[in-house]
Amino acid sequence: MTQSASDQSLASVVAELLPFLRRYARALTGSQQTGDRLAATTLEALLTDRSIFDTASSPKVALFGAFHSIWGSVGAPVQDGETGLGAKAQMHLSRLTENTREALLLNTIEEFSPKEIAEIMQIDASEADHLLSVADKELERSVSGKIMIIEDEAIIALHIKKIVTELGHDVTGVARKHKDAVKLAAQARPDLILSDIQLADGSSGLEAVNEILEASGDIPVIFITAFPERLLTGERPEPAFLISKPYTEDQVRSAVSQAMFFASSAVIEPT
Repeated sequence: MTQSASDQSLASVVAELLPFLRRYARALTGSQQTGDRLAATTLEALLTDRSIFDTASSPKVALFGAFHSIWGSVGAPVQDGETGLGAKAQMHLSRLTENTREALLLNTIEEFSPKEIAEIMQIDASEADHLLSVADKELERSVSGKIMIIEDEAIIALHIKKIVTELGHDVTGVARKHKDAVKLAAQARPDLILSDIQLADGSSGLEAVNEILEASGDIPVIFITAFPERLLTGERPEPAFLISKPYTEDQVRSAVSQAMFFASSAVIEPT
């Protein structure tokens, strides 16, 4: 294979993996803008030095490893001196053991093994295991609040409700349609919204959430979708927190714990 062909092949692989790096970076920072900027910085660094792809166990591990090299030197979800929601996030994050959030997201949302996490974070395998063992407990007890669920399938809604109540959160209610979601949020303002994309009456969970955010202000939102890559293009306002369908219980638990640190009020455009 020629050098040009090799470059094209690598570019194709990275393009396929980029949406998932964006998802991870957004979840770490609580922000589409900041997360996407860090992902772009990673790509710029790879243009200069692609050697990590020669030594890593897989292209995905290589890409996330390159990101972590940058994250370790410049990354921070919120900075000192923040006010309001940013200050609250900083307070909660300061209580966590270093690198626990990263390890938990890599394992639950991005589905890396502990061995791969160790490679990405450049730590010993035993340290990766230790981070994962303490991550759940620290995140679960750090932040609790009121959660609203927007989901048209009753079984899924009940399952999500069970997961979040076991984490210690209160569920304000479950809405199956756009208008019901807006009404429920007006009756009891949630601290977090978990929303499906397509609702029972053919309406959009994105539109329902946008209307709620316009009326209620900053509320963190987790979207659940079978096609996360469609909302991870970086080309328009998009969610900071996404769970792929079919989801696992650990993914919901991790995403909820992460999202409770942050607020996301950007208007999300339908696909």
